[in-house]
Amino acid sequence: MEAKSPSASRTTMTDMVLPSETNALQNLFGGELLARMDRAASIAAGRHSRRITVTASVNHVAFNLAIPLGSVVTVEAAVSRAYNTSMEVYIDVWIEDRYNGKRTKANEAIYTFVAVDETGKPTEVPELVPETPLEITRFEGALRRKQLSLVLAGKMKPDNATELKALFTK
Repeated sequence: MEAKSPSASRTTMTDMVLPSETNALQNLFGGELLARMDRAASIAAGRHSRRITVTASVNHVAFNLAIPLGSVVTVEAAVSRAYNTSMEVYIDVWIEDRYNGKRTKANEAIYTFVAVDETGKPTEVPELVPETPLEITRFEGALRRKQLSLVLAGKMKPDNATELKALFTK
């Protein structure tokens, strides 16, 4: 299986916020944004693995800015690390000023997807080779995030979380 770069999975979805997608304050529903991020992340994971992919977890979501009615919203997703059968997908959400074109980062999220075959059985995915400084930073942080998640879920002993422990020992 040939290794791939994050750029091979990069997925960009742009859309406008419509009235039926907003809350009483005329801002995009958080659940609507979660669904948009899930779709973009699923496409990115599928591009990396060339398999059916399923959402395993939503590891992190930051709703930093409200996204008002009428906003042009761009969701960018790319695989940030690949393991045996799973992939971490990092998602950035941008809003665009309709008058001057300036983009502002509004939100971000990290999802985990698993590649499966036609019967739903997890299947191997290609290795990921980061290229840019941002891709390398996200790649390196992914193992710490995974270990933290496993420790908190009781699926890994803290003593075995070597990458996580390295943050606290010198």
